[in-house]
Amino acid sequence: MDSFSIRNFGCRVNQAEGFAWAHEFQKRGLRHEEAPGRGGWVIVNTCTLTGRADRDARKFIRKVLRENPAAKVVVTGCLAERSPQEFESMPGIWKIVPNGEKEALPEQAAAVASAGDERAIRTVRARAFLKVQDGCDFACAFCVIPGVRGRSVSVPPDVVSARIEELTALGFREVVLTGIHLCSYGMDLRPRMSLPVLLDRIEGRPGDFRVRLSSLDPRFLTDAVLERLTSATRVCPHYHLSLQHGSDGVLRAMGRASTISQYRRIIDRLAGASPQAAIGADIMVGFPGETDSDFRATEEFLAAAPLAYFHVFAYSPRPGTVAFGRPGVGEAAKRDRAVRLRELSRKKSLEFRTKFNGGILDGIVIKTGKAGTEVLTSNDIAVQAGSSGVCKGDRVNVRIADVREDETRGEIIPLNPPLSCHPERSEGTHPIPRVPSQGSGRLRESPERSEGSHP
Repeated sequence: MDSFSIRNFGCRVNQAEGFAWAHEFQKRGLRHEEAPGRGGWVIVNTCTLTGRADRDARKFIRKVLRENPAAKVVVTGCLAERSPQEFESMPGIWKIVPNGEKEALPEQAAAVASAGDERAIRTVRARAFLKVQDGCDFACAFCVIPGVRGRSVSVPPDVVSARIEELTALGFREVVLTGIHLCSYGMDLRPRMSLPVLLDRIEGRPGDFRVRLSSLDPRFLTDAVLERLTSATRVCPHYHLSLQHGSDGVLRAMGRASTISQYRRIIDRLAGASPQAAIGADIMVGFPGETDSDFRATEEFLAAAPLAYFHVFAYSPRPGTVAFGRPGVGEAAKRDRAVRLRELSRKKSLEFRTKFNGGILDGIVIKTGKAGTEVLTSNDIAVQAGSSGVCKGDRVNVRIADVREDETRGEIIPLNPPLSCHPERSEGTHPIPRVPSQGSGRLRESPERSEGSHP
C-alpha cells in the first residue's frame, strides 16, 4: 500500500484543501503518514504571499527530494501557479498541479498509486476545515493572490450544507469555514447569496456543532452583517479582521477603501455585542511610503482598540502587484516596527486572557498526549490542561486557572457523555465531502499540532 503526506504552507484555504485531500487519498486506499515529507507521495501546497513563504516552500521541497528521493512529489498551490518553471527542472517532482486542477489531484494520484484494501480514515485534525469560497475580485496594491487564485468562486449553499452534515456525522464538532475572500461568498452565485445568508442556513441545521470563520474584510462589515455575526449561536465569538494598517494615508496607498474611524466603529460594535469575543487583525509594517508618523498612528490605534491579538508581517514586494517597484522602507526599520507591534500583541493577548481567569469557557480538544491536553476555546484561547480521559475533537468546558504571558492553564470539565468518544460516534458511514460516496470508513484519531492563536 502506498502512503502519503501533505505539507500546507500559508492560509487556512490551503489547510482546508489539505484536509480534504487527506480524506480522499485514504478513501482510495492510501495510508496517511503523519510526518510531512514522509511516504511514497508527498503533496506540497505552497504559498506565495511573501518572499519568506516562497523560500520556506522551496527549502522544504529540496529537503524532501534529498531525504526521500523515492517519493513522488506533487507541488501545487500559489507559488506553483505563479512560478511553475522553477519546479519543472527539479528531478523528482512527479507533477506540478495548477490551482484550477487541485480538486482532481487525489483521483490523478490514485490512478497510478498502489492502493491497499483498507479504506480506514484517520482524522488529520480535531476540527474540520471546509473551503466555501476561492479567489478574489479585488486588487490591493501589495497582494499577488488574485493573480494566482483567480476571480471569486463560491461553493453553492446546498453543497456547503451537505458537506457540513457529512462532517458532523463523522464526529467533528467544529467546522472552520475558509475562503480567500470569505466576505465575497455568494456574490458570483445565481441567485445571489451572501455570507450572512449562508450562516442563517447553517444556524438552522440540526446537530451539535459550531462554525468558526476565517479572515473577514472590514469593508463588508455593515451594521446588518455585524448583527448577524454576533447573534448567530453557532458562530464562534472569534473575529479575525484584515485591517492591514492604522493610517488612513497608507490604507489609501494600499488601495483599500477604508478609514480608521470605520475600523474603530466595527471593532467597538463587535466588542460591545460580544464581550467574550476574541477580535484579531492582520497588520502590515513597512509598506512603501510608510512614515514614522504612519507607524505611530498604527501603534496608537492598536493599543487603544479592544483587540485580543494581531498577526504582524512585514511588507514583501511581489512582482506583478501595483506596489512592486515603489521606493520601500528600510529593512532595519521594518524589523524594528514588527518587533514593537508583536510585543504589543503579546500584551494585548495577556490582557484579554486575564479577563477570563477563574471563569469557564467552552472549547474543543485539539491535542492529547502524555504531556497533557490542549483545548481551543470558542474565543480562541489555547488552554493547557492535564490528562483527563477526553478524546481529540471532544467538546468540553474548561475552567481557566492560571494565565501567564506565554501560557494559559486550566481544568477540563467533560460534557456527559463525551461526544466524539461515545461508541455510536466511532464508526463513520459518510464520506468526507467533495466526491460521491464510495463506501464507509472507520474514524480514528491522529495527532494534531496546536492550532490556538493565544497561549
